Amino acid sequence: MSHFATVNTQIKDIEALRAAVEEMGLTLLENTEARGYGSNRIRGQYVIRLRGPYDVALNKNADGVFQLSTDWWGGHVQKEVGDDYGRLLQIYGVHIATRAARRKGYTVRRRALRDGSIRVQIQGV
Repeated sequence: MSHFATVNTQIKDIEALRAAVEEMGLTLLENTEARGYGSNRIRGQYVIRLRGPYDVALNKNADGVFQLSTDWWGGHVQKEVGDDYGRLLQIYGVHIATRAARRKGYTVRRRALRDGSIRVQIQGV
């Protein structure tokens, strides 16, 4: 019996995802298997290798958006990427905004707030 659950996201930019994953101290692998409970595995075009016993698999839908699949059992994944991938998606969003602003010549500053959120300040030239 598989424990994997799949969530549709708005992840489209693998390089921004790679930057977010690296910022979190994790690794993004290509075309491999993600680990789940026991001997459960799921293939991913990309896999976020977590420090704990499970991983996150990413596979692209027909519309070009990636689905994230993981085994949520035991709270291992939440500890590393947040509830419902919240921390991962937050940092990914920061990298998307930063890359877009810098392409247009803006300067970007960011600051982590006490509540865990990230404030991004974009200034024109």
